[in-house]
Amino acid sequence: MNRPDWHIVEQWITPGSRVLDLGCGDGSLLAHLITRRRVTAVGLELTDAAVAACVERGLSVIQADLDQGVSDWFAPQSFDYVIVSQTIQAMRNPEILLEQMLRIAREGIVTFPNMGYWRNRWQLGVRGHMPVNEALPNPWYNTPNIHLCTLTDFEALCADLGIEILERAVVDQERRSSAWLRLWPNGFGEHAIYRLKKR
Repeated sequence: MNRPDWHIVEQWITPGSRVLDLGCGDGSLLAHLITRRRVTAVGLELTDAAVAACVERGLSVIQADLDQGVSDWFAPQSFDYVIVSQTIQAMRNPEILLEQMLRIAREGIVTFPNMGYWRNRWQLGVRGHMPVNEALPNPWYNTPNIHLCTLTDFEALCADLGIEILERAVVDQERRSSAWLRLWPNGFGEHAIYRLKKR
């Protein structure tokens, strides 16, 4: 099933371009982009089951650990876009991944759950426990998410790394935008979607 935020990612990608999806999972987003934007696509994924699902879909996929780096796999500017969807917060060194992805591609698209979302603030500040919800479904002791951040945190990191933010979209739990999100994106946005390039 297609996620509503895929429409935003799709609109940012030029038809016929070369796309790399880091942490591509079962390849659903890549398959969507191949169908809708006729991209040439490659995925990187670690887990056996997800790699097998990509192969079953007929996708080009490399089994690799993103925490080991991606620069060795691809020459500079091998792709038009690199996508890191709901993965950056699970990396040991997200700053290294950001720098490497923008060496091997002209632009990057990054999506992640926003820790500044009001329900997360409520669970942490009022109820006194780490957030558990649809975007962050695992309890603190077995979550893959080791570097959660807010929109403000991510944008500060981009500034430190000399990364230009070309576009930003912030959506709610239904992956939709609204007037509330435009008023206070860091509080009402559950998911963030960024389009980036190196300055």
